[in-house]
Amino acid sequence: MSTDDPIHSRAFMLLLVVITLAFVWLLLPFAASVFWAAVIAVLFHPLQAKLEHAMPKRRNVAAALALLAAMITVLLPVAFITRSLVAEIIAVYQLVLSGRFAAGDWIEMMYNSIPADLRPWLYRMGLTDLEQLKTDVSRAAAQAVRIVGNQALSLGQNTFMFLLEMAVMLYLLFFFLRDGTRIAQLIDKALPLTPRQKSHFIDKFGMVVRATIKGNVIVALIQGALGGLIFWALGIPSATLWGVVMALLSLLPVVGASLVWGPVAIYFGLTGAYFEAIVLALFGAVVISLVDNILRPILVGKDTRMPDYLVLISTLGGLVLFGMSGFVAGPLIAVLFLVAWDLFTTRGDLTVRAANDR
Repeated sequence: MSTDDPIHSRAFMLLLVVITLAFVWLLLPFAASVFWAAVIAVLFHPLQAKLEHAMPKRRNVAAALALLAAMITVLLPVAFITRSLVAEIIAVYQLVLSGRFAAGDWIEMMYNSIPADLRPWLYRMGLTDLEQLKTDVSRAAAQAVRIVGNQALSLGQNTFMFLLEMAVMLYLLFFFLRDGTRIAQLIDKALPLTPRQKSHFIDKFGMVVRATIKGNVIVALIQGALGGLIFWALGIPSATLWGVVMALLSLLPVVGASLVWGPVAIYFGLTGAYFEAIVLALFGAVVISLVDNILRPILVGKDTRMPDYLVLISTLGGLVLFGMSGFVAGPLIAVLFLVAWDLFTTRGDLTVRAANDR
């Protein structure tokens, strides 16, 4: 029986699929490490290419220098912020457990600060039962803090696993940086597409990834940093925590960081802290929003960015499925979806173009 027999081909494909699924299952405990190593390697590939060009016979040294740059510019700041964030979350969590977390008191203070002329509007909105409102807000806030606090405590207690995942990520990152071009060539060779389809897929994918993922993440980080900085300057507790929340919300279209600094500015105004209210409102509306209005069009562009509704749904879906990695993994999967369907819908054009090139 010939080795090209359809039965042999199907058996081989089945074996290939089973082995691949087994390998993926093997990597699942370190899926986050593999994912972030790949993401950071893509971001620092241009630097790796320049270093390798400058020292062609020292690929290991070039990869080590690129890894060091990634650690200094990305990993160390993230580790510092994570440490401060976990400490602040645990402090708020312990405040809730002690019963001293009084979100209802804030609601009562804001309610009593509302001018009498505006009270009829509250009645029209159904906000007449202050005690019920205080109870509902306190219960919701305490529940949210407990959920986040449990996650922070879990992270603090699983220090060994966290360090192991970090070590695996750094180890993989070195080899992804050193052998990234070779890995890309292997992937390109394995894709069951025509050369023109591969070129179209890779070009389109790279363009959309740079626009939507890299651009959005950079804008969100800058907005979160600015928001945390102004909160710290105004003496608002847990500035790091709120800065991270603003960065995450900045990744979501329509929502944005204003969902955090806006209510805080209103709270300052209602409680008589007019200086803080004006400073925070101006800083948020001018500086934080200006970053979004100026940088996002430059980094993302108009023709290559994903629709806002797709960014929102894919980000939320990724967050539910993959945790914190979902803020990048979700939109990345959406990019693959768009590029694959763009390739499918233009397959006829590509075929005609390929025929004309012959």
